[in-house]
Amino acid sequence: MDCIGLTSESPYVIMLKAAFLIPISHYLFGFLFLLIVFLYNFVEMYFIKELITGFRGQPVSLSFNSCSNLYQEVISKCKILHGRFSSTPWLCSPHLQTIFLQFFERVPACNYQRQIFKTSDGGIIALDWLRNVDDKKPTIKGFDGVHSDDKTPIVVVIPGLTSDSDSAYVKHLAFKMVKSGWNVVVSNHRGLGGVAVTSDRLYDAGCTEDIRKIIDHLHTRYPQAPLYAVGTSIGSNVLVKYLGEEGVNTALVGAVSICSPWDLLIGDRFIKRRLVQRSYDRILGIGLKDYAELHRSVLPSLTDWDSISKISCIRDYDKHVVCVLGNFETVDTYYRTVSCSSYIGKVGVPLLCISALDDPVCTRETIPWDECRANKNVVLATTQHGGHLGYLEGMTAKSLWWVRAVDEFLCALNSSSLNHREKIQNNTVLESPLNSSKEKAV
Repeated sequence: MDCIGLTSESPYVIMLKAAFLIPISHYLFGFLFLLIVFLYNFVEMYFIKELITGFRGQPVSLSFNSCSNLYQEVISKCKILHGRFSSTPWLCSPHLQTIFLQFFERVPACNYQRQIFKTSDGGIIALDWLRNVDDKKPTIKGFDGVHSDDKTPIVVVIPGLTSDSDSAYVKHLAFKMVKSGWNVVVSNHRGLGGVAVTSDRLYDAGCTEDIRKIIDHLHTRYPQAPLYAVGTSIGSNVLVKYLGEEGVNTALVGAVSICSPWDLLIGDRFIKRRLVQRSYDRILGIGLKDYAELHRSVLPSLTDWDSISKISCIRDYDKHVVCVLGNFETVDTYYRTVSCSSYIGKVGVPLLCISALDDPVCTRETIPWDECRANKNVVLATTQHGGHLGYLEGMTAKSLWWVRAVDEFLCALNSSSLNHREKIQNNTVLESPLNSSKEKAV
């Protein structure tokens, strides 16, 4: 009997032949599935979690001192802060929330009336006003003068890094506050808002002198009008630092901090960890580089323009620009010196702080929980989601949750007994008044 020899094939060859039998459409489907899973995790989406819970959102967490009059008299009456934040279903990601707000959000039409504030060092700051001229008609009109005896409350808005009165979130806030019967003035940073830098100085995260002069001026010009302030992102750091420096001696009745970086040193480490964070760092760094180069002709203190032209991150800008102009020995020294977390304990007026725990720019690791609880004047509101200055809500993403929360808080504070404190009389004589400029239509 003949023996038939069987040819043995390698297992790898058999697997390869089997692989060729699988339709290409199955591979494409598998690749698409893996891509979706990767992107879902890369942009930190939480759509499935929200879907399971019926898009009810997550409750707001409040941290405050048990003896806080601010909580008892004001926060306890704020339904929004005792409710939940539910993200727009198709924006269930901190990155989508942040990016959509900056590039795609539809903003309310606003007409600003611009005034120019001149500083003692020759600098100029653009103040963009929105005035409530008719309480019965919630519309925004041009600023046509505020009488010195006007008692309408004024809220000063301090924008974030490279932002100004044209930024979407600033317009949302201004529009909402005007509808509630307030006057709004946006204090643009030096060199932003379409104005030139006229002195050898730019703005930074810790420069409180400009906002101090502006607040003192507004209090002197409108002594009957309660003054409040809202700071966003870097503007929040400036505001909280200012409040800590002034204590009870500020002319402000109260303030709100939105998405503060709190500790710039920790934030600097955080923004370099992952690819997505490094993308934010690069975008902001290039924006700051362009800002410095735009005003190159009036900055004689800056000489290393070759290094400045190569700036690609925030730290590079702080090293070659901020540290030089501010005489800081190192970048870390600058960060430690100006971080507002060191000043929160000295705040002497009502302050509401709102932060999203998934903020992709200002990490939750910087939040000074204990310091906020220790100060009776501070209430910290945190949410699981929201992104950086995002908080877009509703199916059409037409409103910002934090804007509604700020409006409710300030209105409650203004009508509370905490508003009726003795006014701080400022004896400082300002070097220059506000000078009317052209109307700014947006």
